[in-house]
Amino acid sequence: MSACLLSLAKTRLSPDRAASPQFADGRFRNPDPRPATGLRKLLRIIADALWNKPADAVPAAVPPVLALTPQQLAQAPDRSLFRLGHSTVLIKLRGGWWITDPVFAERASPVQWLGPKRFHAPPIALADLPPLRGVILSHDHFDHLDYATVLALAKTADVFLTPLGVGDRLIGWGVAPAKVRQFDWWQGTQIDGVRFIATPAQHFSGRGLFDGDATLWASWTILDEPDDGPSLRLFFSGDTGYFDGFRQIGHRYGPFDVTLMETGAYNENWPHVHMQPEQTVRAHRDLRGRWLLPIHNGTFDLAMHAWTEPFERVSALAAGQGVALTTPRMGERVDLNDPQPTAPWWRELGFPESAHAAHLANER
Repeated sequence: MSACLLSLAKTRLSPDRAASPQFADGRFRNPDPRPATGLRKLLRIIADALWNKPADAVPAAVPPVLALTPQQLAQAPDRSLFRLGHSTVLIKLRGGWWITDPVFAERASPVQWLGPKRFHAPPIALADLPPLRGVILSHDHFDHLDYATVLALAKTADVFLTPLGVGDRLIGWGVAPAKVRQFDWWQGTQIDGVRFIATPAQHFSGRGLFDGDATLWASWTILDEPDDGPSLRLFFSGDTGYFDGFRQIGHRYGPFDVTLMETGAYNENWPHVHMQPEQTVRAHRDLRGRWLLPIHNGTFDLAMHAWTEPFERVSALAAGQGVALTTPRMGERVDLNDPQPTAPWWRELGFPESAHAAHLANER
Protein backbone atom coordinates (compact mmCIF):
# COMPACT_ATOMS: atom_id res chain seq x y z
CA MET A 1 0.00 0.00 0.00
CA SER A 2 1.37 3.45 -0.91
CA ALA A 3 2.39 6.00 1.68
CA CYS A 4 -0.46 8.13 0.37
CA LEU A 5 -3.06 5.53 1.26
CA LEU A 6 -1.41 4.65 4.54
CA SER A 7 -1.62 8.28 5.58
CA LEU A 8 -5.39 8.23 5.18
CA ALA A 9 -5.73 6.00 8.19
CA LYS A 10 -3.89 8.58 10.29
CA THR A 11 -6.02 11.52 9.17
CA ARG A 12 -8.42 12.94 11.75
CA LEU A 13 -10.94 15.65 11.01
CA SER A 14 -10.84 18.95 12.84
CA PRO A 15 -13.31 19.30 15.72
CA ASP A 16 -14.68 22.31 13.82
CA ARG A 17 -16.54 19.93 11.54
CA ALA A 18 -19.21 19.32 14.20
CA ALA A 19 -20.16 23.00 14.11
CA SER A 20 -20.45 23.10 10.33
CA PRO A 21 -23.96 23.39 8.88
CA GLN A 22 -22.65 21.17 6.06
CA PHE A 23 -21.80 18.29 8.44
CA ALA A 24 -24.28 15.67 9.66
CA ASP A 25 -24.18 11.98 10.54
CA GLY A 26 -20.42 11.85 10.17
CA ARG A 27 -20.30 13.24 6.62
CA PHE A 28 -20.34 16.54 4.78
CA ARG A 29 -23.27 17.11 2.44
CA ASN A 30 -24.61 19.41 -0.25
CA PRO A 31 -27.61 21.68 0.43
CA ASP A 32 -29.46 19.67 -2.21
CA PRO A 33 -28.45 16.02 -1.69
CA ARG A 34 -27.13 14.36 -4.83
CA PRO A 35 -28.98 11.20 -5.89
CA ALA A 36 -27.32 7.90 -5.03
CA THR A 37 -25.51 6.41 -8.00
CA GLY A 38 -26.48 2.81 -7.29
CA LEU A 39 -24.36 -0.26 -7.99
CA ARG A 40 -25.85 -1.02 -11.41
CA LYS A 41 -25.33 2.51 -12.70
CA LEU A 42 -21.81 2.62 -11.26
CA LEU A 43 -20.87 -0.63 -13.00
CA ARG A 44 -22.28 0.70 -16.27
CA ILE A 45 -20.22 3.88 -15.97
CA ILE A 46 -17.07 1.85 -15.28
CA ALA A 47 -17.79 -0.49 -18.20
CA ASP A 48 -18.27 2.45 -20.57
CA ALA A 49 -14.97 3.98 -19.46
CA LEU A 50 -13.14 0.68 -19.95
CA TRP A 51 -14.62 -0.55 -23.23
CA ASN A 52 -16.60 2.24 -24.92
CA LYS A 53 -14.21 5.17 -24.61
CA PRO A 54 -14.17 7.12 -27.91
CA ALA A 55 -10.78 7.49 -29.57
CA ASP A 56 -11.00 11.29 -29.61
CA ALA A 57 -11.21 11.49 -25.82
CA VAL A 58 -7.41 11.64 -26.06
CA PRO A 59 -5.55 14.02 -28.43
CA ALA A 60 -3.73 12.46 -31.36
CA ALA A 61 -0.57 14.39 -30.43
CA VAL A 62 0.71 16.37 -27.48
CA PRO A 63 -1.28 19.62 -27.10
CA PRO A 64 0.67 22.86 -27.51
CA VAL A 65 2.29 24.08 -24.31
CA LEU A 66 4.29 27.28 -23.81
CA ALA A 67 7.27 26.42 -21.65
CA LEU A 68 7.79 28.69 -18.65
CA THR A 69 11.11 29.51 -17.03
CA PRO A 70 11.88 30.81 -13.54
CA GLN A 71 13.20 33.97 -15.19
CA GLN A 72 9.87 34.61 -16.93
CA LEU A 73 8.00 34.21 -13.68
CA ALA A 74 10.44 36.48 -11.85
CA GLN A 75 9.76 39.19 -14.42
CA ALA A 76 5.97 38.71 -14.53
CA PRO A 77 4.04 41.71 -13.21
CA ASP A 78 1.45 41.52 -10.48
CA ARG A 79 -1.92 40.09 -11.46
CA SER A 80 -0.40 37.66 -13.94
CA LEU A 81 -2.09 34.26 -14.35
CA PHE A 82 -0.67 31.13 -15.97
CA ARG A 83 -2.61 27.93 -16.63
CA LEU A 84 -0.39 24.93 -15.84
CA GLY A 85 -2.96 22.23 -16.62
CA HIS A 86 -6.39 20.93 -15.57
CA SER A 87 -7.35 23.09 -12.55
CA THR A 88 -3.79 24.10 -11.66
CA VAL A 89 -3.40 27.86 -12.08
CA LEU A 90 -0.51 30.07 -10.95
CA ILE A 91 -1.45 33.62 -9.92
CA LYS A 92 0.72 36.54 -8.78
CA LEU A 93 -0.92 38.89 -6.26
CA ARG A 94 0.78 41.63 -4.22
CA GLY A 95 4.18 40.23 -5.17
CA GLY A 96 3.40 36.70 -4.00
CA TRP A 97 2.64 33.56 -5.99
CA TRP A 98 -0.46 31.46 -5.34
CA ILE A 99 -1.32 28.12 -6.93
CA THR A 100 -4.68 26.36 -7.15
CA ASP A 101 -5.20 22.58 -6.92
CA PRO A 102 -1.60 21.75 -7.89
CA VAL A 103 -1.18 18.41 -9.67
CA PHE A 104 2.20 17.71 -11.29
CA ALA A 105 1.90 13.91 -11.27
CA GLU A 106 1.89 11.89 -14.48
CA ARG A 107 -1.48 10.36 -13.55
CA ALA A 108 -4.49 11.63 -11.59
CA SER A 109 -4.61 8.43 -9.59
CA PRO A 110 -3.63 6.88 -6.24
CA VAL A 111 -0.93 4.97 -8.14
CA GLN A 112 1.33 6.10 -10.96
CA TRP A 113 1.15 2.90 -13.02
CA LEU A 114 -2.60 3.07 -13.66
CA GLY A 115 -5.22 5.75 -14.09
CA PRO A 116 -5.86 8.90 -16.19
CA LYS A 117 -2.57 10.00 -17.75
CA ARG A 118 -1.55 13.54 -18.65
CA PHE A 119 -1.89 14.70 -22.25
CA HIS A 120 1.00 17.12 -21.76
CA ALA A 121 3.79 17.92 -19.33
CA PRO A 122 3.36 20.95 -17.07
CA PRO A 123 4.73 24.15 -18.64
CA ILE A 124 7.23 24.39 -15.78
CA ALA A 125 8.76 21.70 -13.60
CA LEU A 126 7.61 21.50 -10.02
CA ALA A 127 11.16 22.14 -8.80
CA ASP A 128 11.35 25.34 -10.88
CA LEU A 129 8.32 27.02 -9.34
CA PRO A 130 9.06 30.16 -7.36
CA PRO A 131 8.57 30.00 -3.59
CA LEU A 132 4.82 30.18 -3.10
CA ARG A 133 3.01 32.52 -0.79
CA GLY A 134 0.27 29.94 -0.69
CA VAL A 135 -1.61 26.92 -2.07
CA ILE A 136 -5.38 27.03 -2.55
CA LEU A 137 -7.17 23.67 -2.49
CA SER A 138 -10.80 23.02 -3.44
CA HIS A 139 -11.20 19.35 -2.39
CA ASP A 140 -9.33 16.08 -2.02
CA HIS A 141 -9.92 14.19 -5.29
CA PHE A 142 -6.77 12.91 -7.00
CA ASP A 143 -6.99 15.28 -9.97
CA HIS A 144 -6.98 18.24 -7.53
CA LEU A 145 -4.91 17.07 -4.57
CA ASP A 146 -1.67 15.27 -5.45
CA TYR A 147 0.26 13.72 -2.58
CA ALA A 148 3.75 14.06 -4.06
CA THR A 149 3.13 17.62 -5.24
CA VAL A 150 1.83 18.68 -1.82
CA LEU A 151 4.86 17.24 -0.03
CA ALA A 152 7.21 19.02 -2.43
CA LEU A 153 5.40 22.36 -2.05
CA ALA A 154 5.25 22.00 1.73
CA LYS A 155 8.99 22.73 1.77
CA THR A 156 8.63 26.15 0.14
CA ALA A 157 4.98 27.31 0.37
CA ASP A 158 4.07 29.57 3.28
CA VAL A 159 0.45 28.52 3.73
CA PHE A 160 -2.16 26.02 2.54
CA LEU A 161 -5.78 27.21 2.38
CA THR A 162 -8.26 24.32 2.41
CA PRO A 163 -11.88 23.39 3.13
CA LEU A 164 -12.61 21.68 6.45
CA GLY A 165 -10.94 18.31 6.81
CA VAL A 166 -8.63 18.66 3.81
CA GLY A 167 -6.17 20.52 6.01
CA ASP A 168 -6.19 17.65 8.50
CA ARG A 169 -5.37 15.31 5.64
CA LEU A 170 -2.36 17.45 4.76
CA ILE A 171 -1.19 17.42 8.36
CA GLY A 172 -1.54 13.63 8.33
CA TRP A 173 0.80 13.61 5.32
CA GLY A 174 3.42 15.59 7.22
CA VAL A 175 2.66 19.22 6.29
CA ALA A 176 3.48 21.49 9.23
CA PRO A 177 0.26 22.33 11.10
CA ALA A 178 1.32 25.98 11.35
CA LYS A 179 1.11 26.22 7.54
CA VAL A 180 -2.43 24.85 7.29
CA ARG A 181 -5.57 26.96 7.52
CA GLN A 182 -8.94 25.34 6.86
CA PHE A 183 -12.35 26.86 6.48
CA ASP A 184 -16.05 26.16 6.27
CA TRP A 185 -18.12 27.83 3.56
CA TRP A 186 -18.29 31.62 3.90
CA GLN A 187 -15.20 31.63 6.13
CA GLY A 188 -11.84 32.99 5.06
CA THR A 189 -8.73 34.95 5.82
CA GLN A 190 -6.71 37.94 4.67
CA ILE A 191 -3.06 37.57 3.66
CA ASP A 192 -0.90 40.42 2.35
CA GLY A 193 -4.04 42.49 1.91
CA VAL A 194 -5.79 39.86 -0.25
CA ARG A 195 -8.97 38.20 1.03
CA PHE A 196 -9.59 34.48 0.44
CA ILE A 197 -13.09 33.14 1.16
CA ALA A 198 -14.13 29.50 0.90
CA THR A 199 -17.49 29.59 -0.87
CA PRO A 200 -20.03 26.82 -1.55
CA ALA A 201 -19.81 24.19 -4.29
CA GLN A 202 -21.99 21.23 -5.29
CA HIS A 203 -19.69 18.21 -5.24
CA PHE A 204 -18.36 15.37 -3.05
CA SER A 205 -15.05 14.13 -1.63
CA GLY A 206 -13.00 11.05 -0.84
CA ARG A 207 -9.83 9.24 -1.86
CA GLY A 208 -10.59 5.68 -0.77
CA LEU A 209 -13.39 3.17 -0.31
CA PHE A 210 -14.38 4.29 3.17
CA ASP A 211 -13.80 8.05 3.40
CA GLY A 212 -16.57 9.37 1.15
CA ASP A 213 -17.56 12.96 2.04
CA ALA A 214 -15.36 12.92 5.13
CA THR A 215 -13.85 16.25 4.03
CA LEU A 216 -15.52 19.38 2.68
CA TRP A 217 -15.35 20.72 -0.90
CA ALA A 218 -15.43 24.41 -1.81
CA SER A 219 -15.03 27.08 -4.43
CA TRP A 220 -12.88 30.13 -3.62
CA THR A 221 -13.47 33.86 -3.86
CA ILE A 222 -10.27 35.93 -4.08
CA LEU A 223 -10.50 39.70 -3.51
CA ASP A 224 -7.56 42.03 -4.09
CA GLU A 225 -8.91 45.49 -3.29
CA PRO A 226 -6.14 47.97 -2.49
CA ASP A 227 -6.94 51.44 -1.20
CA ASP A 228 -4.79 53.10 -3.85
CA GLY A 229 -5.58 51.18 -7.03
CA PRO A 230 -8.14 49.18 -9.00
CA SER A 231 -9.71 46.16 -7.36
CA LEU A 232 -9.55 42.60 -8.68
CA ARG A 233 -12.19 39.98 -7.93
CA LEU A 234 -11.51 36.36 -8.92
CA PHE A 235 -13.66 33.26 -8.58
CA PHE A 236 -12.19 29.75 -8.65
CA SER A 237 -14.91 27.10 -8.98
CA GLY A 238 -13.04 23.94 -8.03
CA ASP A 239 -15.32 21.06 -9.02
CA THR A 240 -19.06 21.59 -8.90
CA GLY A 241 -22.41 20.87 -10.41
CA TYR A 242 -24.71 23.76 -11.16
CA PHE A 243 -26.66 24.99 -8.12
CA ASP A 244 -28.35 28.09 -6.71
CA GLY A 245 -25.26 28.95 -4.68
CA PHE A 246 -23.69 30.73 -7.67
CA ARG A 247 -26.30 33.47 -7.46
CA GLN A 248 -25.70 33.85 -3.73
CA ILE A 249 -21.93 34.10 -4.23
CA GLY A 250 -22.43 36.63 -7.02
CA HIS A 251 -24.72 38.69 -4.82
CA ARG A 252 -22.26 38.73 -1.91
CA TYR A 253 -18.99 39.19 -3.75
CA GLY A 254 -19.64 39.96 -7.40
CA PRO A 255 -19.25 41.25 -9.94
CA PHE A 256 -16.15 39.16 -10.62
CA ASP A 257 -13.51 40.37 -13.05
CA VAL A 258 -12.50 36.79 -13.99
CA THR A 259 -14.18 33.49 -13.19
CA LEU A 260 -12.08 30.32 -13.41
CA MET A 261 -14.87 27.85 -14.12
CA GLU A 262 -14.98 24.07 -14.38
CA THR A 263 -15.68 23.14 -18.02
CA GLY A 264 -14.74 19.53 -18.67
CA ALA A 265 -15.02 15.92 -17.45
CA TYR A 266 -18.79 16.25 -17.57
CA ASN A 267 -21.28 13.53 -18.42
CA GLU A 268 -25.04 13.05 -18.31
CA ASN A 269 -24.45 10.32 -15.71
CA TRP A 270 -23.04 12.75 -13.13
CA PRO A 271 -24.84 16.10 -13.63
CA HIS A 272 -24.97 16.89 -9.91
CA VAL A 273 -21.18 17.10 -9.50
CA HIS A 274 -19.85 18.43 -12.84
CA MET A 275 -21.40 21.12 -15.03
CA GLN A 276 -22.19 20.87 -18.70
CA PRO A 277 -20.78 23.85 -20.67
CA GLU A 278 -24.25 25.42 -20.80
CA GLN A 279 -24.31 25.40 -17.02
CA THR A 280 -20.79 26.79 -16.84
CA VAL A 281 -21.87 29.86 -18.80
CA ARG A 282 -25.04 30.15 -16.73
CA ALA A 283 -23.04 29.96 -13.49
CA HIS A 284 -20.63 32.61 -14.80
CA ARG A 285 -23.58 34.91 -15.43
CA ASP A 286 -25.04 34.14 -11.99
CA LEU A 287 -21.71 35.21 -10.51
CA ARG A 288 -21.90 38.44 -12.51
CA GLY A 289 -18.61 37.55 -14.12
CA ARG A 290 -16.93 39.72 -16.74
CA TRP A 291 -14.33 37.35 -18.25
CA LEU A 292 -14.79 33.58 -18.29
CA LEU A 293 -11.69 31.37 -18.22
CA PRO A 294 -12.61 27.66 -18.53
CA ILE A 295 -10.53 25.17 -16.50
CA HIS A 296 -10.71 21.43 -15.67
CA ASN A 297 -10.00 20.52 -19.30
CA GLY A 298 -7.22 19.78 -21.74
CA THR A 299 -4.95 17.74 -19.44
CA PHE A 300 -6.54 14.47 -18.26
CA ASP A 301 -8.93 11.97 -19.87
CA LEU A 302 -11.70 11.90 -17.24
CA ALA A 303 -14.91 11.53 -19.27
CA MET A 304 -16.41 10.21 -22.49
CA HIS A 305 -16.45 13.41 -24.52
CA ALA A 306 -13.86 14.42 -27.12
CA TRP A 307 -10.99 16.24 -25.44
CA THR A 308 -11.68 19.36 -27.53
CA GLU A 309 -15.43 19.38 -26.91
CA PRO A 310 -15.43 21.51 -23.73
CA PHE A 311 -13.50 24.26 -25.53
CA GLU A 312 -15.73 24.18 -28.59
CA ARG A 313 -19.00 24.12 -26.71
CA VAL A 314 -18.13 26.86 -24.25
CA SER A 315 -16.67 29.01 -27.07
CA ALA A 316 -19.88 28.74 -29.10
CA LEU A 317 -22.05 29.44 -26.07
CA ALA A 318 -20.00 32.43 -25.00
CA ALA A 319 -20.11 33.91 -28.50
CA GLY A 320 -23.87 33.39 -28.70
CA GLN A 321 -24.51 35.04 -25.33
CA GLY A 322 -22.01 37.88 -25.55
CA VAL A 323 -19.77 36.47 -22.78
CA ALA A 324 -16.13 37.58 -22.84
CA LEU A 325 -14.02 34.41 -23.04
CA THR A 326 -10.31 33.74 -22.74
CA THR A 327 -8.88 30.25 -23.30
CA PRO A 328 -5.09 30.52 -22.84
CA ARG A 329 -2.66 27.80 -23.81
CA MET A 330 -1.02 25.96 -20.97
CA GLY A 331 1.81 28.28 -19.95
CA GLU A 332 0.34 31.37 -21.64
CA ARG A 333 0.14 34.53 -19.52
CA VAL A 334 -3.18 36.22 -18.86
CA ASP A 335 -3.15 39.83 -17.65
CA LEU A 336 -5.90 39.82 -15.03
CA ASN A 337 -6.14 43.61 -15.25
CA ASP A 338 -6.89 43.38 -18.96
CA PRO A 339 -7.75 39.86 -20.21
CA GLN A 340 -7.90 39.33 -23.95
CA PRO A 341 -9.56 36.79 -26.26
CA THR A 342 -7.21 34.00 -27.28
CA ALA A 343 -6.84 31.79 -30.34
CA PRO A 344 -8.47 28.32 -30.44
CA TRP A 345 -5.16 26.54 -29.88
CA TRP A 346 -6.78 23.11 -29.45
CA ARG A 347 -7.58 23.06 -33.17
CA GLU A 348 -3.88 22.85 -33.98
CA LEU A 349 -4.17 19.10 -33.44
CA GLY A 350 -7.19 18.72 -35.69
CA PHE A 351 -10.90 18.98 -35.03
CA PRO A 352 -12.49 15.58 -34.15
CA GLU A 353 -15.82 14.89 -35.81
CA SER A 354 -17.66 14.40 -32.51
CA ALA A 355 -16.45 17.76 -31.23
CA HIS A 356 -17.32 19.37 -34.57
CA ALA A 357 -20.86 18.01 -34.34
CA ALA A 358 -21.23 19.38 -30.81
CA HIS A 359 -19.84 22.73 -31.95
CA LEU A 360 -22.36 22.99 -34.79
CA ALA A 361 -25.24 21.90 -32.56
CA ASN A 362 -24.51 24.70 -30.13
CA GLU A 363 -24.30 27.29 -32.90
CA ARG A 364 -27.83 26.52 -34.09
